[in-house]
Amino acid sequence: MKWLTIDEMVELVPLPNGYRFEQLDRANVAPLIAAIKVWHPDIAVGIASCYLREDFYHSRVCIEGEDEKDIYVYSIWFNNELVGMWSVEREVEALAIYARLIVVAPAHRGAKVSGMLSVAYENVGRAMGAEFLYAMVTLNIVQQQRALESAGFRLLGFLPGYDRQFVAPGVVKRIYLAAYAKLLAPEEKVQRPDPKNLTPRAKRVFELLFSN
Repeated sequence: MKWLTIDEMVELVPLPNGYRFEQLDRANVAPLIAAIKVWHPDIAVGIASCYLREDFYHSRVCIEGEDEKDIYVYSIWFNNELVGMWSVEREVEALAIYARLIVVAPAHRGAKVSGMLSVAYENVGRAMGAEFLYAMVTLNIVQQQRALESAGFRLLGFLPGYDRQFVAPGVVKRIYLAAYAKLLAPEEKVQRPDPKNLTPRAKRVFELLFSN
């Protein structure tokens, strides 16, 4: 699974007028980190806090003009202003893509860029040859849940205490996340489990999630 070029992204993800994608380059790593701290200060702790460290970008993120890596950051610009980012991770062996993080500057959230990215996620995945897409979202931002559900993602369940977050000034607690996924592979390529290999509880949950 090779990453799409910016031109290919433009074809698959039509952003509102005035907005554009760019691949992250070295010169914009520090400005992006500074912007994320302002746009989304809650991620100073927890799984997404890696996006506030320069070494994360240098070691794990695919940077313009350099060798491909498994994490990509699309920076989002409005005219000449950096106003957001979308980061995804490919899992080549599983033909899967994980939607890691979307952050948009508060002044631009009315443009519904995040919602467009959630809808376009499937187009990007198919173009890359992915067969499975997934994301984990917090339960204190209902818009993220709605965007994924509107895009046809299935709620699989909740991860109790998976991540860490500020819940009050200076107070960090473990939080629940919702797990969403979308299978792109056709049904004939999917092996369903034999019910006799499931515990009664696992069978009930499986039937609840996948009976239709």
